Amino acid sequence: MRLREELPCSNGDDEKEEVIEEVQNQLCPVVNAGFSCPKRVIVVGYALTSKKIKSFLQPKLQGLARNKGILFVAIDHNKPLSDQGPFDIVLHKLTGREWRQVLEDYRQSHPEVTVLDPPDAIQHLRSRQYMLQAVADMNLSDSYGKVGVPRQLVIKRNASAIPELVNKAGLTLPLVAKPLVADGSAKSHELSLAYEQYSLHKLEPPLVLQEFVNHGGVLFKVYIVGDAIKVVRRFSLPDVSKWELSKDAGLYHFPRVSCAAASADDADLDPDVAELPPRPLLEKLAKELRWRLGLRLFNMDIIREYGTRDNFYVIDINYFPGYGKMPEYEHIFTDFLLSLRQGKYKKKSC
Repeated sequence: MRLREELPCSNGDDEKEEVIEEVQNQLCPVVNAGFSCPKRVIVVGYALTSKKIKSFLQPKLQGLARNKGILFVAIDHNKPLSDQGPFDIVLHKLTGREWRQVLEDYRQSHPEVTVLDPPDAIQHLRSRQYMLQAVADMNLSDSYGKVGVPRQLVIKRNASAIPELVNKAGLTLPLVAKPLVADGSAKSHELSLAYEQYSLHKLEPPLVLQEFVNHGGVLFKVYIVGDAIKVVRRFSLPDVSKWELSKDAGLYHFPRVSCAAASADDADLDPDVAELPPRPLLEKLAKELRWRLGLRLFNMDIIREYGTRDNFYVIDINYFPGYGKMPEYEHIFTDFLLSLRQGKYKKKSC
């Protein structure tokens, strides 16, 4: 089985068994003295890129996981997946049709294993044409606020036709241009801001054009790990004034805008801009999206329209984001993995 992205080789079955036994003895040190141990090690097989392994499987996470009886084991891409394990959970973030098929076949033949997350559900988020549809369909509005998505237009080819297509769609400048494919690469995070109609033909399809919404230069990155929600502030694109729109501003390109280095949690911000979205609203949104998307590991980029308290927009959704940048992610993620095992026990006892 050849995968598109690099995977590390596993350490071998014998070494894995030794590590499992070692973790088991840490959980129940008296097991060798003749006492039975009620706890069992949770084995998590992972198929991640080298970059993801470095950012996510940090020593603190692995140490805490061992203390809680969780063992991360690399999936060997040179062997059939069904011949490896046994795994309780398979954690993955790879692309490629062949890998998706391998996972689907594995899910069918090993229904007892939790796959995080189903490959078909993940694929839905890899296109910005469909990424936000679930939010738009919800039309969420309650006493805590309203959540929508910016108006957008998909351009798959022919940059010269973009100005005319924008006119027909009735979109208002400025527009944020994003690559159509959201595959986690650096290029997929690049943004352009188009101020003028004439500059639109300079864009490079395939892409999505979203109406820009002034939001005080701050976005809220909402991490979802199962039922857990963690919110952090990040600096974003600055607001655009009518005076700037009257200038010959043209087109501006931006690298990745929101990242850990751009944290706004400790910045001296306008309280109206810095105020986090209401917790009940986020819980309702997250619960509904978990069901509609069929995912348990994702995050959302949310902005509040400047000058309002309760008008929010979801502008991006990402599968298995950079949890290593999320405060206390080690405890949140290991608790989530433990909850998966508890959920299985409850089902068996029913």
